[in-house]
Amino acid sequence: MSKRGYHHGNLKQALVEAALMLIESKGPTGFTLSEAAKQAGVTPAAVYRHFEGREDLIAEAARQGYEIFADVMQYAYEKGQPSALAAFEATGRAYLAFARKYPGHYIAMFESGISVNRTPELAAVSARARGVLDLAARDLAAHIPEAKRPPAAMFSAHIWALSHGVVELFARNSPGTQSPFSPEDLLESGIGVYLRGLGLIAPDQ
Repeated sequence: MSKRGYHHGNLKQALVEAALMLIESKGPTGFTLSEAAKQAGVTPAAVYRHFEGREDLIAEAARQGYEIFADVMQYAYEKGQPSALAAFEATGRAYLAFARKYPGHYIAMFESGISVNRTPELAAVSARARGVLDLAARDLAAHIPEAKRPPAAMFSAHIWALSHGVVELFARNSPGTQSPFSPEDLLESGIGVYLRGLGLIAPDQ
């Protein structure tokens, strides 16, 4: 195997991309640094030029994933404007779309056990991603009388949990959890039930 990543001065990114492939195929704890090095075409010793261990490598994959995720969420939010409802619903769909398109990043971010507070950079970008959904929730919650208005952070956390559950159970082919409905339909209907409960959309006729 060639050592193109090393010779071209891109060893760090080559290792991240190797890790993402291994995370997808073996899970975040199913590979070693030596395997990542072999996949990237370098010696195991070369890995330590950039990473102290496997967890640091996965944390960098997660950081890069959050960068993409934050951009995807921001784009969805802006595309839904000026409607607060459309912007909020778009961020929920963006979560599902991201998980499907970037499974390695998604696993590194949400299933690896790596804390978002592992590094300041990871903490900052994860907060940026979460901030978009919080903003969308705050915009929409402004339409609820203040006395009945849930905290925006709680509002967004409920939708984040719903989106994550749909992804985990039905969008990533978990064994024994096939649904007669598509993940998109499940997420849309779930968000609809939630928003009806808050009085933000009219009941079905």
